[in-house]
Amino acid sequence: MAEVLESIMLVCFGFSWPISVVKNYRAKSAKGMSMAFILFIIIGYVAGIAAKFLNHQINYVLVIYFVNLIMVSLNLVLYFYNSHLDHKRANPEKRSVAKTARAI
Repeated sequence: MAEVLESIMLVCFGFSWPISVVKNYRAKSAKGMSMAFILFIIIGYVAGIAAKFLNHQINYVLVIYFVNLIMVSLNLVLYFYNSHLDHKRANPEKRSVAKTARAI
């Protein structure tokens, strides 16, 4: 019964990650995203996975942990991608200088 309750909790948390990935991808900005928050969630999932292995509880719940970890990791990738886009938008002069240098 504990495994069923744990999997329900993970599935409920897990529904939010794909939504977050889509939202962050469409936003094209890292504003409102927190790298610290994402890293803490990743650490939490890694700790949960490690606990499953240490307790020899390798079952279907472990799959849900891995799926959630992948989704949160995609959010981390999007954080860096969107930060890069934010930086490019904030510093357009660097792009124009590089284009001018190439033209010469």
